[in-house]
Amino acid sequence: MDVKELLVCSEEEEMRLDLFLCRHFPDKSRNHIQNIIERGQVHVNGKTKKSNYKVKCSDNVVVTLPDPVNASIRAENIPIDVLYEDKDLIVVNKPQGMIVHPVAGIYTGTLVNALLNHCSDLSGINGVMRPGIVHRIDKDTSGVLVVAKNDYAHNKLAAQLKDHSMTREYVALVEQIIKEENGTVNMPLARHPKDKIKMAVVPGGREAVTHYEVIERFKSNTLIKCVLETGRTHQIRVHMAYIGHPVVGDPVYGYKKQRFNLKGQLLHARKLGFIHPVTGKYMEFETEVPDYFKRIIEILRKK
Repeated sequence: MDVKELLVCSEEEEMRLDLFLCRHFPDKSRNHIQNIIERGQVHVNGKTKKSNYKVKCSDNVVVTLPDPVNASIRAENIPIDVLYEDKDLIVVNKPQGMIVHPVAGIYTGTLVNALLNHCSDLSGINGVMRPGIVHRIDKDTSGVLVVAKNDYAHNKLAAQLKDHSMTREYVALVEQIIKEENGTVNMPLARHPKDKIKMAVVPGGREAVTHYEVIERFKSNTLIKCVLETGRTHQIRVHMAYIGHPVVGDPVYGYKKQRFNLKGQLLHARKLGFIHPVTGKYMEFETEVPDYFKRIIEILRKK
């Protein structure tokens, strides 16, 4: 373990704790810093604090950094569904059950492992653990992802995500009947105050906007299209649960008692559109929902 002791100076007073630490550890991402805080590895004057704690002048901040893990991210011969590929990027259709990139303790079986076997030229902006990864979808969410092969393409694609110009459309089967034809959920999201695994609607959290539209109604479920204006962790899942229509099969935010034998939520990233970082042309890719998703829809149509 590497223990660092920091003293808050006058110009740093009233900074959020996570931002204060980002200033002193510029090689660490804000998300990484927040995880360290949540795990109780940061003490302010001998006590643990939350990421949004405002530091005070002369606060004594002690940070315990875990020893680095020498993770070797290996290329693995895992089949991937490639929708498009050129020298700058690759678009894939990720299956349910696959993690996008390695995380602590999981270094195999991810999309990154498969991509390294498919092509060795991936952008290095996000480091050894997330080469080429511009955006993510949850492990048990299927659908379209774009991956950058070089840093120039990565920066251009990331800019489109940031300014909300990238088209991202999902299909979800949710619980109960949505009466209105369409709607928008505009509620801020942050880590759940009591359960750090979950996200939640939290005042003061990060802006999150989800637009939804009814595709088809069943006896006690609704098939909807969701368009993301922002891209927060678990955004659709949390927003739909918040308005009383959790995604069917969601083990975290959904009903405790599920009617179908599912391996995860019925949520599919159906469409992805963006401007090619080099050619400047708009490109759009669309995939059908997976077979297990179609099977549930057919069952509901017969009821």
